[in-house]
Amino acid sequence: MEPQSSDLTGKLLIAMPGIGDPRFENAVVFMCAHSPEGAMGLMINKRSEEIAVADVLDQLEIRPSPDMRPLPVHFGGPVEIGRGFVLHSTDYDADHASMEVGDAYAMTASRDILRDMALGSGPSERILCLGYAGWGPGQLEGEIAQNGWLSCDAAPEIVFETPDAQKWEAALLSLGVSPALLSGDAGRA
Repeated sequence: MEPQSSDLTGKLLIAMPGIGDPRFENAVVFMCAHSPEGAMGLMINKRSEEIAVADVLDQLEIRPSPDMRPLPVHFGGPVEIGRGFVLHSTDYDADHASMEVGDAYAMTASRDILRDMALGSGPSERILCLGYAGWGPGQLEGEIAQNGWLSCDAAPEIVFETPDAQKWEAALLSLGVSPALLSGDAGRA
């Protein structure tokens, strides 16, 4: 009998050293959906070096106002990298285009949220991602069984307030795990 896997929707996945895919090295993935049919999440700690928010808005013919708050573009994952997703606080709803993820988060993939953010409105907390991380049926469970990922609660302090470069460590520390103990170089003389 297979062990029953828990629903990871609304949790954070923390990539373990040696995950085997450089795109996910030290990744923190916010899980937007997880079911027997598969899983979908957004990497929230890897900024795009090549694409700025001005590029995204220009492509969509959206003019930012002077009121627009700074908004980095994140690499959300290797699937549909030309498609934008915004993980945000629940104080914004794009006319039923927002998908609630637990009590504290929502995800919206409509142009409206980008227009609203360009005008200086929109959600108070937000992360813009291009692309997403996706898994087919049983794939994520297999990766977890192979010790590729740990999971933890998605505290808003980690998701929205912690600098990107510190999210991996912060997520591990929330579990009481020292990142130093996971280093691939630990214990080698």
